[in-house]
Amino acid sequence: MDGEVNDNEAILKIDYNEIPVTDMAAAKAFYRKAFGWDFIDFGPTYAAFENAGLDGGLRLEDKAFETGCLIILKAKDILAAESRVEIAGGTITSREDFPGGRRFHFTDPSGNELAIWSPNGKYDPQAANDPDA
Repeated sequence: MDGEVNDNEAILKIDYNEIPVTDMAAAKAFYRKAFGWDFIDFGPTYAAFENAGLDGGLRLEDKAFETGCLIILKAKDILAAESRVEIAGGTITSREDFPGGRRFHFTDPSGNELAIWSPNGKYDPQAANDPDA
């Protein structure tokens, strides 16, 4: 590929930031009190934050996220983005569908976890949780 991008989307920009939390109520109370953020709940496991300076949310996890916050980029063509990540030396670690679209997580060569999402389409149900599919 030699640095060339052929998917008509030369630059993927940071679109969203997720903060993993282990106690949604405590996290919302903390960020509201400390920074004045408001929240929009999308069920018991997700709350988007407002008035924070950038888009993002709190995502309930079973345990602390080793790499901290999750930086999420946005792509029109998620399959092309997956290919770009792999060609550049990244490793796809998971794929998932959600009500607003689909996304995949990956690690960069230094082990940092990031994600790329797209509002376009859904993964094949067989492949959604199999990074090798």
